[in-house]
Amino acid sequence: MNSISPILNIMIKACEKASKAIIRDFGEIENLQVAKKGPRDFVTKTDRKVEEILIQELTKAKKSYSFLTEESGKIENNDKDKLWIIDPIDGTTNFLHGIPHFAISVALKIDNELKSGLIHDPIKNEIFFAEKNNGAFYNNHRIRVSNKSIIEECLFSSDQDGLKKIYPSLNMRSSGCAALDLAYVGSGRLDGFFHNKINLWDVAAGALIVEEAGGTINDISKYDYNNIDIRAASNVIYSKMMKKLDNF
Repeated sequence: MNSISPILNIMIKACEKASKAIIRDFGEIENLQVAKKGPRDFVTKTDRKVEEILIQELTKAKKSYSFLTEESGKIENNDKDKLWIIDPIDGTTNFLHGIPHFAISVALKIDNELKSGLIHDPIKNEIFFAEKNNGAFYNNHRIRVSNKSIIEECLFSSDQDGLKKIYPSLNMRSSGCAALDLAYVGSGRLDGFFHNKINLWDVAAGALIVEEAGGTINDISKYDYNNIDIRAASNVIYSKMMKKLDNF
């Protein structure tokens, strides 16, 4: 692969630092299940803690860049056209129930174009990343979308609504983590992903990863950032998937 750019290096270091807080707190989830207050507040605290670390680390490197984050919303700094898009823990319900399937998602948008995206699964120690016109990678290995052409042999992921409406028309999963679903489409583990009314911080990094891995993604820029209908798949499967989604 080409050497990692300075921007991606900043993103990876910030995520690695933040992931330590997630791993530590995830290890305590089981004990908290029996606490009177329950673990829900704890997850919110973890979300905030991770977001804080990410904002701090990214600001150290790029002081004037702005932010769009799940917990804090919009933080406008001098550079409004340079925007970090952050989801500190995508898959909080999984986290809450002790299911090790969640991720940190960080993307950088410059002049309304996604330039860099990174999805870090701290429990499995998997990092997926991409840069515009520079390909997509998993733990430093180049990745490509799947090359299956028969839709019946493909595996798709969606939220519960998609699952109810499309199943058993397609082989379906609902993993509870949109960021990883998109990373898996990019790496060929899944063949397609679709979801309605989702937020930009859930899908920004993953959308770029799918695109740079040779896949097709619909134009998510035409939606409000908190109300996106996303469609992503390999080029071969995309149109076949879209036919199945006519009424979704």
